[in-house]
Amino acid sequence: MAFFDILKCTALYTFYSVTFFAIGVFSYRLLLHPLRGYPGPFVAKISDAHNGFFAINKRLHIVTREDHIKYGSVMRHGPNKLVFNTVQALHDIYGNERFIKSHIYNATTQTPGVYNTFNVIDKDAHRSKLKIVGKVVNERGMRFFEPTMQEQINIFLRTLGESSSESSASPVNMTDNIRNLACDIIGLLAFGYPLELQTTATNHFMVKGMALANWLVNTRMQWFRIQQSRINDLLILLDTGVREQYKRLLERMIKGRLSEDKHIRHDLYSIASEANEDLANPGGSIRLSDIWAEAAAFFPAGAFSTSGALSALFFYLVRYPECYDRLASEIRSTFSNRAEIKSGPQLSSCLYLRACIDESLRISPPVPGTLWRERASSDNDPRPIIVEGHEIPKGIQVGVNSYALHHNDAYFPEPFRFMPERWLPSESSEEQRKIMNAAFSPFSIGYRTCAGKSMAYLESSLVIALTLWYFDFEAAPGKLAMVGGGTPGSLDGRAHTNEYQLYDTFNGAHDGPYLVFRPREDYIKDFRLRGQGSS
Repeated sequence: MAFFDILKCTALYTFYSVTFFAIGVFSYRLLLHPLRGYPGPFVAKISDAHNGFFAINKRLHIVTREDHIKYGSVMRHGPNKLVFNTVQALHDIYGNERFIKSHIYNATTQTPGVYNTFNVIDKDAHRSKLKIVGKVVNERGMRFFEPTMQEQINIFLRTLGESSSESSASPVNMTDNIRNLACDIIGLLAFGYPLELQTTATNHFMVKGMALANWLVNTRMQWFRIQQSRINDLLILLDTGVREQYKRLLERMIKGRLSEDKHIRHDLYSIASEANEDLANPGGSIRLSDIWAEAAAFFPAGAFSTSGALSALFFYLVRYPECYDRLASEIRSTFSNRAEIKSGPQLSSCLYLRACIDESLRISPPVPGTLWRERASSDNDPRPIIVEGHEIPKGIQVGVNSYALHHNDAYFPEPFRFMPERWLPSESSEEQRKIMNAAFSPFSIGYRTCAGKSMAYLESSLVIALTLWYFDFEAAPGKLAMVGGGTPGSLDGRAHTNEYQLYDTFNGAHDGPYLVFRPREDYIKDFRLRGQGSS
C-alpha cells in the first residue's frame, strides 16, 4: 500500500510541478515578454505548438495570410517570433547582414556540425560554400550543363507524346512527370548520375522519401522544441525505411562519382574539386561529409522547387485560355525550329513567357512559408536593428511570409488572379512594376538569395517553350480537371478554384494538374519519324 501511496504522491507532485511551471512560462510570455504588446493568435503567443500544428497539416502559409488580415501587417506568430507583411520589412530583414538564419535551421542537419549551403548559419561559412555551389548553377555553369538538360527535356517530351495517339490521349499528372524530370536533371548536375526516374520506376521511392523528409523537417523547424520530445521519436519512425533507401542511393551516387576522374563532366563534384580550398579543409582532399551535406540540399531544393513552379504554370495556362493562346503564339512565332529553342537572345526575347513564369512564382511560390532570421548571439554592435520601425532585440526571430506578401493586394491588385500582363512594360505602369518587383521574392532576397535562380528560370523556360512548340494541351476530362485547384466553399482557406494549391512542407507540395496532350506536326517530324529527339 505504501508503494502505491508513494507512486500517487510522485505523480501528483510531477503534475503540479509541470502545471505551475507552465503557468509561470505562459504568464511571462503573455504579461512580461518583450513581444507582449504585439497582436497575434493567443496560442501562438504562448507556444510554438501553434505553428507546429499548422505545419503538420501543411496549412501554415494559408493561416499566416489569414492571420495578417485579422491582426495586421506585423504580428506575433510564436512566443519569440514576429512576422511581417510589407515590402519595407522584406528588405529590412533579408537585406540586413546583421540578421542570420535562425537557429531552427539546425533542425535540417543530418549530422551535427556538418552543414550545406542551405542550412549553414555562419555567414563566412556560407560564402565559402556559395562560391562552389554558385559556380554549378549560375548562368555560366548552365551554359556548360544545358546540353544535358536538353537531353532530359527530350525524354520528358517523348513521355508526353507517348501519352497520346491519333484517336485518344491519356491524362498526364504533371506533378509526377515534372518532378521526375527535375530529379533526373539534379542527379546529373550533382554527380553525373543517371537516376532515370522518367523511364524506370526503380528510384521512384526517392520522391516519396524527399516529400516525407520535407514535411518532417518543416514540422521540426516550426516547432523546434519538438526535437527534445517523444513526439520527435515518433516522427523519426515514420521515415526510417524510406530514409535508409535514400541514403543508400546517395551513397551509390557519391561513390560512383568518386571513382571517376574529377573533371570528366561539369557537376557539383568537379566544381568542388577545383575549389577545394574553399571547403575549409586544409587536408587537401574533399571531405565526404561536405559532399553528403550538399547532396542532401541539392535534390529537394532543385527538384521540388522547379517542379512546383512548372506544375503551377501548366495549371494556370489551362485555367486561363487567353494566356495559353498568347503564350503559344509568342513561342511559335519567335522560333522557326526546335534547334533555336535554347538559352540566348531569342529565348530571352520571349517577354510573355518570362511574365507567365513570374506570375506563376508569385501566386504559387515554391517556398510559401516564412524564412526566419534572428540577430547573431555574437552581434555586439550597439546600434539597434530596426524592422519597419520596430526594434528587434536578440532572441527574437523575424520574417516575411512569401505567400502572404505575394497575395497582399497593396502590392498585387487582384492577387488570386493569374495576370502575366502585370509584369509587361507595355501593359503596366513603371510605378506599379517597381512596387511589384520590390515585393516579389520567390527566391528570397539579399545575401542568402537562392543560388539556383538562374537554373530555375532556364529550366522553366525551356520546358514550357518546348512543350508548346511540340504540343497542344488542355485539362483532362471529368473530375481529373479539378485536381490541383481549390474547392468552392472550403473553410480551410482553399476555396479559390483557380488557384494552384500548395501544401506547406517548406517546399510547397502539390498534385496535378492532369492534362491531355496532342502532338503538333513538329513533334511527329522530330520524334516519331526520326525515332529520337534532336539536341
